[in-house]
Amino acid sequence: MKIEKDRVVRFHYAVAETGQESVENSKDSGQPLAILFGHGNIIPGLEKAMDGREAGDSFKASVPAADAYGERRDGLGQRVPKKHFGAQKLAPGMQVVLNTNFGPRAVTIEKVGMSVVDVDLNHPMAGKDLEFDIEIVEVREASAEELAHGHVHGDGGHQH
Repeated sequence: MKIEKDRVVRFHYAVAETGQESVENSKDSGQPLAILFGHGNIIPGLEKAMDGREAGDSFKASVPAADAYGERRDGLGQRVPKKHFGAQKLAPGMQVVLNTNFGPRAVTIEKVGMSVVDVDLNHPMAGKDLEFDIEIVEVREASAEELAHGHVHGDGGHQH
């Protein structure tokens, strides 16, 4: 069965910035990632590279920054009251998840003051060209419930 919109895809991946060592590998956890294909659950460039592939396929994909997490944008700094970080020990360069009105967001700490923290709201991988090693484990039809919810249920997916 080929990968196409509204199908569930389970796959292993390793991702690295072009020319660098892998920064994340799904095999470290032993669980492949499960997505509902064609619903924006992964970066656009990776989705394009997977389209039409089948279970058992292994391939490499180069994804430019524009088709990954976007280009870095200047002016995305923000000053946040320190209390929003809880008891975390903060240092410049750290990447942390900050809960916002729009849900959790990965931010990079730029400066830590007595009562405020300056953060960069660019995604930590923004502006970076990425290399993926992909192994397609399974492709199947999505259930009506998965389509209605917009995500995969069960093994490797969302648990309700």
